[in-house]
Amino acid sequence: MLKKVLKGLEWYSKQHRIMRPDDANIVGNVHGGTILKMIEEAGGIISTRHCNTQSGDRCVAALARVERTDFLHPMLIGEVAHVSAELTYTSRHSVEVQVNVMAENILTGSKKVTNKATLWYVPFSLQNVDKIIEVPQIEYASPEQEEEGKKRYEAQKMERLETKERNGETIIPVISPDRQTKEEYTVGCSQSSLIHLVGPSDCTLHGFVHGGVTMKLMDEVAGIVAARHCKTNIVTASVDAINFHRKIKKGCVVTVSGRMTFTSNKSMEIEVFVDADPLVETAKGKYRAVSAFFTYISLDKDGKPLPVPTLKLETQEEKKRFEEGKVRYLQTKAKRQAEQERQQ
Repeated sequence: MLKKVLKGLEWYSKQHRIMRPDDANIVGNVHGGTILKMIEEAGGIISTRHCNTQSGDRCVAALARVERTDFLHPMLIGEVAHVSAELTYTSRHSVEVQVNVMAENILTGSKKVTNKATLWYVPFSLQNVDKIIEVPQIEYASPEQEEEGKKRYEAQKMERLETKERNGETIIPVISPDRQTKEEYTVGCSQSSLIHLVGPSDCTLHGFVHGGVTMKLMDEVAGIVAARHCKTNIVTASVDAINFHRKIKKGCVVTVSGRMTFTSNKSMEIEVFVDADPLVETAKGKYRAVSAFFTYISLDKDGKPLPVPTLKLETQEEKKRFEEGKVRYLQTKAKRQAEQERQQ
């Protein structure tokens, strides 16, 4: 357990919310994007609270990255979501928060862990939105715990730099695929986009979009791609690391685009990009704000996994992305098997 370093420091936070019909899909499974939004809200509260425990500029913690997040069990309408967040590491300019989500059936009292997530936040001054505030440091129970946190910090920093190399890739928005000309189960047949005007309710005190709002839109697009490919009930199985490259300001038009990159027998990987286009400051031009990979599975009416139709590849670029997705799939599978063996 972490020790407090500042008097009155709140390093642990918990929230509760009952899941309603508008939080879920047509068969009653809560949208992955809804859960991601709750996770980000919990992380944002605790990191902003921590960064304002010192004197000086007031600030708001902005989401910079979400590590890979697995959806361990589905959450259903009527269940209560318990979202707990804890500070686990601080660098000079960033905060690591670990969030756990538990679903409670209030009729039976049964509980299940649905998600575990790690998020990284960076605090920005309320007086100067481009000024990053120095983070109050926390103490650790042991030097080993601090060293482990430092390793996680360095690893995510390196991965963010690697992701930026893909950031220049363009994707043409497709609101409704032309199924008359596109062959079934191809990338073009399921590729989809959403366009959203950023309003005040989407934003932080700075006037920039909440990370949770962006993740919810990304999950919606990825879900549309998966549903168009399988034509069945689909649910989010996991989200690879989500990198927030640049802030999105109030008044921007965001285009969220998704395309299928890989399919295995029971899962499909969808790459999602978020591009922001300022309506007022048009000189800045359109830019890539966020990118991530979502993994979905197809379910039958009883909630059991169904085989996923194989993705048909038409171009060399699609074949290249498929092979890259296969590597990610096999790496994840190997990690999961190693974890299971450790627990036995």
